[in-house]
Amino acid sequence: MRTRTTAWTPAPATTADPDPKQRAEQFAEIIAGRRIVALTGAGLSTPSGIPDYRSPDSPSRRPMTIDAFMASAESRRRYWARNHVGWRFMDAALPNAAHFALRDLQSNGIAAGVITQNVDMLHMKAGSSPVVDLHGSYGRVRCLNCQTQMSRHRLADELEAVNPGYAEQMASRGAIEVAPDADAALDDIGNFVMIDCPHCGGILKPDIVYFGETVRKDVVDEAFALVDATDALVVAGSSLTVMSGLRFVRHAATTGKPIIIVNRGNTRGDDLATLKIDHRCEVVLPAVAVLLSQTYETNVANSAALA
Repeated sequence: MRTRTTAWTPAPATTADPDPKQRAEQFAEIIAGRRIVALTGAGLSTPSGIPDYRSPDSPSRRPMTIDAFMASAESRRRYWARNHVGWRFMDAALPNAAHFALRDLQSNGIAAGVITQNVDMLHMKAGSSPVVDLHGSYGRVRCLNCQTQMSRHRLADELEAVNPGYAEQMASRGAIEVAPDADAALDDIGNFVMIDCPHCGGILKPDIVYFGETVRKDVVDEAFALVDATDALVVAGSSLTVMSGLRFVRHAATTGKPIIIVNRGNTRGDDLATLKIDHRCEVVLPAVAVLLSQTYETNVANSAALA
């Protein structure tokens, strides 16, 4: 099992493309008449207020690893104390223009689906379907023993019952930094009490793929099936630093599919891209959606006239 013990460092700063409108037109021209699948990363959600690990202006972070989580009951208690505070931040986040643009592309039949590395559920909130949650979701919790799942809201209620007023007490200390996986930065967790699985007494864990874990095979297979069923791959807001996302880009390249990457900064897939746009997703994707929706509406009108 691979373990990451060093902090996740921000990417080097780059200069954004000066004419995102022109780049959006190039994007739209490449995928016109094609069905796409979108692979999205943390850069898609930063406009919604959710921090990421790799943006040039991000602080250095040390993400949770599965080894650290499983090290001891005390390490899990510390994690859940932080999560009990931080998950509310993610739960309150709302989709931004980039999420809605991808939803619109799905509604118009241009996008067949979304594969996301994010755990923030913002694609679901925006109305996209289908969505493959490659790294899981903050909104679910599962038992590592009996595999029973529960909602994060239900667990919050049960934790509040045994830790009355805890979240409010921590919040009263002032501003709290929250990590991309809803892990809040707390130096002192006080007397926080964690509970076990109500069914079997096993260890409860967020339904999130931690660093050092692997994505479930059925989830990977579902994502590959989406890539194989479409004509082009769009990467939005991912540096493709981890193989869980990069493998889909490499797979699309081996089958000759066009690959468009929209991301602030360099990515590990840039040399495979048909088009790379160094700009913000919430600027480029809505512009592309508008251009393609105009084409879609024209085609519908023409079809109606010929009927």
